[in-house]
Amino acid sequence: MRTIKHLSIPLLLLVSWLLSACAAPIAEAPVGEAAPTVKTLVVGLAEAPLTLDPADHRNRTTETVIRNMFDGLVTRDTRNGVHLELAESAELLDPVTWEFKLRRGVKFHDGSEMTADDVVFTFNRIIQENMIEYPEPHTSPRKGLIAPLQEVEKVDDYTVRLHLSAPWPPAMQLFVHQQVVPQAYLEAVGTKGFVEQPIGAGPFKFVSGQLDDQIVMERFDDYWGGAPTLPPVGPACVDRAIFRVIPEASTRVAALLAGEVHIIQAVPPELVGALMQSPDVVVKTAPGTRPKWVELNVNQPPFDNKLVRQALNHLVDKDLIIEAIYEGRAVPLPGVLSPFNDFADPSLSPYPYDIDRGLALLAEAGITDANGDGKLDWEGTTWSFVIDTIEEHRQLGEAVVSQLQQAGVDANLRLWEYSVVRPMLLAGERTAYLGDWGDSAFDPVGHMEAKWHGIVEGSPYGRGNFSGYNNPRVNELIVAGETETNVDKRREIYNEAQAILYEEAPAIFLILPEEVEASRANVTNWEPASDSRINLHDVCLE
Repeated sequence: MRTIKHLSIPLLLLVSWLLSACAAPIAEAPVGEAAPTVKTLVVGLAEAPLTLDPADHRNRTTETVIRNMFDGLVTRDTRNGVHLELAESAELLDPVTWEFKLRRGVKFHDGSEMTADDVVFTFNRIIQENMIEYPEPHTSPRKGLIAPLQEVEKVDDYTVRLHLSAPWPPAMQLFVHQQVVPQAYLEAVGTKGFVEQPIGAGPFKFVSGQLDDQIVMERFDDYWGGAPTLPPVGPACVDRAIFRVIPEASTRVAALLAGEVHIIQAVPPELVGALMQSPDVVVKTAPGTRPKWVELNVNQPPFDNKLVRQALNHLVDKDLIIEAIYEGRAVPLPGVLSPFNDFADPSLSPYPYDIDRGLALLAEAGITDANGDGKLDWEGTTWSFVIDTIEEHRQLGEAVVSQLQQAGVDANLRLWEYSVVRPMLLAGERTAYLGDWGDSAFDPVGHMEAKWHGIVEGSPYGRGNFSGYNNPRVNELIVAGETETNVDKRREIYNEAQAILYEEAPAIFLILPEEVEASRANVTNWEPASDSRINLHDVCLE
């Protein structure tokens, strides 16, 4: 049985040394009886945020930072429940009209009051063309998240209506991702001035920082309190919050063990056990929302043959990967949707690991060990291809490549920067890509149209489709599911789409890992969220 390496010797030595050391906590204040205690909470991020403009990104880490300075009409708890935030009430007046009553007395960080004008401005800035002015005029990347939103109407100073182009069942889940900005301030300083000194209505206000280093915030004492159904309500528990960028996983873990940070994201699976040995550290998990797969270019032979794609699904031992790399903290994928998605078809099971079945399917497609050397041949030569991925998925990619090689497939791994490889993937220039796609709404919308609908230029459809898959019936079902309001009918629509995709296998369906994060033991009222975002409003330090 193949063994997957867990941890390099230098990293093991580092962790062992840190565990044996007497870790000192972060200094909270100068020593002295007269010095006030300033409670500072430090979060170690795995990547840098892209911007501090709520309308100019499509990135989870960026939203983590932003949502501590900005509030939205609604917010989400750590397990996908939607709660009213800046909105006092939300009512669906008719199938395409949402009415929100706003809370009165909510202040932005400059002391001005939030009103309907700010909400209308916020959404118009997202859905209208070229409303983002810096570094050059462009349309908000978040427009696709609320694509059915056509018009935002001010009814009075504390009432707004959002008019949709069609019924949209997941509306509230997607409204979570839009944060309200102050119209007067942003128009006065412009987009550039706003991203340099952002002002929101959230629990913390911006102090200083650089995106690639750290963002420093302090408590907003006039904060209106936060979602009433997510206690405690009131100003933030800590005086200061710092989001520190620490991309290297081992450095991030070392910083936590040494007491230099209080919370870290993206704990490497191989270091969970080591962290759990420290009495000063707590490791917590949440159901994951980022399913991982290898998308196969269905327009390049031999991946234009579904038998080949099905075969590769049988040649990867997902259970072994889950145990050896993730120490059991993952589940195998039963197709294109996470098993936790509210519309996942429970009748589908993960492709079983079956080398004989996989090789038989390949033989049927004309790929065999013609020379008897243990390597599979196709069209008179050794069958070889490259799986592209990014550094984050290196270990998983190495495991997948190793298993394919053991079955006789000459597969190799190549690492890229995502910004470099993404245009090539969308252009159909690469063969296979190991990646993931967020499913934070636990709804097919935001996921199905991005990954499994054919690419439609200038629209959200196919924006993350790296396989080139384009089935007219699946496209039709995806569009129908977006607007069907009857839950049973909607489930039938998505079940049919999932069955087709399962059969045609445009990807090697791999796994869904849990979200694994860790904190110092003195951090209280903190739980990792399924959407991997950290809300520091309620978090305290003992």
